[in-house]
Amino acid sequence: MKQIIVVVVVGIACFFIFRSSDNGWEIKNKPLSVSRIVCFGDSLTFGTGASKGRDYPSVLEGLTGVEVINTGIPGNTTGNALKRVNKDVLAYEPDVVLITLGGNDLKNRVGESTARANLTTIIQRIQESGAMVILGGIEIPLYGKGFADMYQSVGEQTGSVLISNIFEGIFANRKMMSDYIHPNDKGYEVMAGYFYEKLHPYLEL
Repeated sequence: MKQIIVVVVVGIACFFIFRSSDNGWEIKNKPLSVSRIVCFGDSLTFGTGASKGRDYPSVLEGLTGVEVINTGIPGNTTGNALKRVNKDVLAYEPDVVLITLGGNDLKNRVGESTARANLTTIIQRIQESGAMVILGGIEIPLYGKGFADMYQSVGEQTGSVLISNIFEGIFANRKMMSDYIHPNDKGYEVMAGYFYEKLHPYLEL
């Protein structure tokens, strides 16, 4: 009887863990195992403002013990990133791809519909290779122009795991920022924690 109770409790716990991770919709390409992760994006992936080895992909590698490849390029828009998906993502044959894109589209006044289309195409091409995608959304107070809602919509449409706001508790916090756009070491550590929280259930499969 005790064993049955334990199984039921563990099952319920796993259900809620995966509901939290899956954002309430079906996730595409849940990995059977994770041996390689690619972090794809802009300066937030590259680690602008961080000390050497303190960018979020490096911190994440330490947390997971899994190979993590950083292909972030500062200044990249979703349009720039779309052109390098084959070389900087698919060529590595990752099990999981973490994405931070859209901030430069917002800064450069790229339309939300254009950014949405590019981001959707990027994710779908990655998913066609069999990899799961974790999408890092961005919310900037008073300057979002619908981008925050875009991440929610794209995540649900593509079946990606979504982090609604990778800047939560970081943006505009002087203790967490190296300048007005980029986190410092502490900020990137928090950001890595957000990705790890979403990734962790799949590492335990």
